[in-house]
Amino acid sequence: MGRKQHTRNASGPQGPSQRQLRAGELIRHALVEVLREEEIHDEALQGVSVTVTEVRLSPDLKHATCFVEPLGAGVEAAPTAGHVDEIVKALNTHAKFLRGVLGKHIDMKFTPDLRFRHDESFDAAGRIDRLFDDPRVRADLERDGDQEA
Repeated sequence: MGRKQHTRNASGPQGPSQRQLRAGELIRHALVEVLREEEIHDEALQGVSVTVTEVRLSPDLKHATCFVEPLGAGVEAAPTAGHVDEIVKALNTHAKFLRGVLGKHIDMKFTPDLRFRHDESFDAAGRIDRLFDDPRVRADLERDGDQEA
């Protein structure tokens, strides 16, 4: 008799494995330290504080997508306002250097290739907050709350 091959549930897309999540958090913490300690000589990154919000790894752990948010990016008066694309581009330019330094901070068989992307979740949360503050939406929410009571 042949061995039964293990297959994932084919009911839909699967999320990241526990291994991917654990390695992503390890890399995120180490990358924060690297960005804090290392002086990257790039005009777009001078005086900019970057928050690494999430690191998503490919199933083979060889490619990492790092979601970043420059501090104050959503505030018009902040020095980073309007420069988010330049900051992300500069991080991608220095990705190989960051990968080399990151390899000294983590204990993994391979140090993954790094790709940086702007984290859009803060913008989406701001849009939702603005929707909830709209008087028409607020009136609908209050009316629905009265019907349930």
